Amino acid sequence: MARTRAQRRVQSIFIGLAVLITLLVLLFARDINTSAHQASSPRRSENLSFATLANSLVQKQNNFDSRLSFLLQNGSNLTRPVFAARLQQLALELPQWETDVQLLKSPTLAHHINTEFVSITESRIDILTSVIQSVSDDLQLPGITLGKTPSSHSSLTLLKQKWDRDRFGLRKEPGRAQLLSFTNLVGSLHHMGTLSSLASSPTLRVTRGIGIAAVSVRPSPLPASQGVLLLAPVTRVNLAVSVMNASYVNQPVILTITFQPTNGKGVYQSQSLKATLGPNHAYGFLPKSLKTKAGQRATLTISVDGAPGAVGMTRTKVYSVVMSPSGNNS
Repeated sequence: MARTRAQRRVQSIFIGLAVLITLLVLLFARDINTSAHQASSPRRSENLSFATLANSLVQKQNNFDSRLSFLLQNGSNLTRPVFAARLQQLALELPQWETDVQLLKSPTLAHHINTEFVSITESRIDILTSVIQSVSDDLQLPGITLGKTPSSHSSLTLLKQKWDRDRFGLRKEPGRAQLLSFTNLVGSLHHMGTLSSLASSPTLRVTRGIGIAAVSVRPSPLPASQGVLLLAPVTRVNLAVSVMNASYVNQPVILTITFQPTNGKGVYQSQSLKATLGPNHAYGFLPKSLKTKAGQRATLTISVDGAPGAVGMTRTKVYSVVMSPSGNNS
């Protein structure tokens, strides 16, 4: 009987130890599971936050892709000012992408997917900048402002293919984030053919036209027949000449003024002034004063060069200058 009780006691001890060990194992397993869950929680948050910001930027780029593609394919129906305004509007969006993508550089995620996305986006910015620059240069559009000088040697198609391989990198990571794909409408265009079509458009083709809009003379001329400047007997005459650029293009011009005495009084005078006129803008030239003498007669020629004459305007004005006698009979 004593043996039986001892055996039972030993058996009870072993059972208690087994239960205790089981409880310790369960508690240890729970702690490991909790720790693993706590360790993956920050990664899950980082992955999902990255996916939200990256997908937002992908959507912006895809929207841009659609608008630029449409403009390149249908812009030949627009006028130069309207086309340039829409192209400029697109160009102004690219620097903002550069700012947005910097937020995604850290922290470093699994497979360095955020680093890859930043690199791909920066290359896409370069290429799209280059496309806009090429269109602007080909059409000689004024006022197109680009945020950076393009430097990428890749292509939109290759970048899309690369991202389509990389974007599944977070599928098996905490959060199982899903990343959107890029569209490739601009990359699929035959740019050379598209640019040729734009350049041949009657409404986009560069046409130039300049002319003398107005001439001001000080002192004011006295009443005289047309083409004659009857002036008081002064020693200096001041001119102001307004030149008009009637086209939507930056236009360099040269204004030339000659003063040729015809009755032997005074000296020949000539001067040239240069300026670049903005699209559909006028510019006021203020040449040096002309030296004159009482009783002098001369031919004043004002001409502007740099482009053909605009419709309804002239590039050259010629005046007969008659200086009144001084009234001094001595």
